[in-house]
Parts: sequence; structure tokens; C-alpha cells
Amino acid sequence: MPSTDPAVPDTAAGRRLRAPAKSPRPRSRISIVGVIGELLITAGVLVMLFLVWQLWLNDAIERAAQDSEAAELSEQWASSMPTTVPSPAESNPQPVDYGEPLILPQPGDAETFAIMHVPRFGPDYAAKIAGGVSKARTLDPLGIGHYPDTQMPGEVGNFAIAGHRNTHGKPLNSIGSLQVGDAIVIQVQDGWYTYRYRTTEYVKPSGVGVLDPVPQSDGVVATDSIITLTSCNPVFSQAERIVAYGVFESWTPVSAGPPEALTESLEG
Repeated sequence: MPSTDPAVPDTAAGRRLRAPAKSPRPRSRISIVGVIGELLITAGVLVMLFLVWQLWLNDAIERAAQDSEAAELSEQWASSMPTTVPSPAESNPQPVDYGEPLILPQPGDAETFAIMHVPRFGPDYAAKIAGGVSKARTLDPLGIGHYPDTQMPGEVGNFAIAGHRNTHGKPLNSIGSLQVGDAIVIQVQDGWYTYRYRTTEYVKPSGVGVLDPVPQSDGVVATDSIITLTSCNPVFSQAERIVAYGVFESWTPVSAGPPEALTESLEG
């Protein structure tokens, strides 16, 4: 008998009509891919922000701090003894020979013993030099490191130092801009050693011959005083080393005041 319930319609066969079953909604793979994509983009942005901080902002902060510390120490050393100023009648346009340079003992590890001034790198450029070339103890926190067992400033042989070309204040970032004759002045508590830049070469990281008393001449007895600056090359890479050489020109005691090389005009 047909149903008398008005809420339940009858079919011709006397069976209840049923609502068609809804097919399950397929899970959107697009939404999953979108989430992954957003995460990757976010990660990329974070990496870029870190690089900007590490390579530029933090680097600039560290460079400014290192310059300030070196400048303060430089001023302290320079003012430690009254400067002797010759009278006009005694003035001599010829360079004054102050005799043999003072030779310092080898510094301790991470011990700051000198400041490097390079007018080509900027009028306010100053970088501390400390003993050793450990990244953790010297190069990263202090600036420039002195290779142990190489000679000291002014000493016959090779005064070899190293520094970063990028990050951690990048004290040797402009090493590639040196021009023949540029002054490289090393200041210590008792005076200044002036070197003149001569040439640059590029070597593999294993090229330790640049540290020889006569660079790249193992066993040869040194007769000149040389300064060797080393850093990574190219910038942001450690594929090779850039090596800049200079020759010793003069020694100026602190009592005579800063050498003219620090204020001379640059060419090029």
C-alpha cells in the first residue's frame, strides 16, 4: 500500500526517494603546494635578510668599531711622547734618517701590537694587528693577524700579515686597489714603519711560499725588509689568495711625529 506519510513521497514502485549522495570533495593539492611554496619563500627571505645583515650591515658596524678602536689606540701611542718640531732655520726639505728601525719581539697570540694605516684605503682607515692568524681569536674579533715566525716590522725578511676581504670588518677589502708607490704604514707604540707597495700576485691556498723571508724563494737569505698582505680571492670566495707586497722605506720615531706618508696626496 502506498505510504500515507506526506513527508515521504512515493515512487511508482512504492519505494522512498533518496537524495543523491554527495561525492567527497577532493583534497586540494594546490593548497598543499601553496603552503610549501610560501614556506620556501619565507625561508628565502630570511636567508637574504641574514646575508644582508652579515655581509653589509653587521660588517659596516664591525668596521666602524674596529676603526674607532684602532684610531683611539693610534692617538694614544702618538701622544705618548712630545713631538719634536724643528725650527724654520733647521727645517730640511730632505727626508730625515732616524737610523735603524726598532725591532719588536714576537707578539703573543691575539696580542695587539701594531696598527696599519693605508691612505689608499681611506683617510680614516686604521686596522689593528695582533699576533697569530686564528679566525676565532684574531682575524674575526680583532682585524689583522701576523703570521707567527715571520719577521717583525722593519726587520730584514718578511713581515707577513693576513685579514678578511669580506665580513668581520673586512680590513683588507680594498687590497686590490693598491697602486705602485702607495704607502703602507705600520704604527707601534714607539713610532711608524713606512713601506711602499710594489706588486700583487695570486696563489693557491697551499702557496705558503709567500711567507718565506724572500717570498717564493725558499732557502734564499733575505737582505731587504718586505711586508706581505694576504687575503682571500675573489671576494666571497676562498678559491685562491691575493698577495700584495711592499718594501721598507723608513722608520720614524714617535718623538718626530707622524710620517708625511700618512698625509701625502694620492695619484690615480
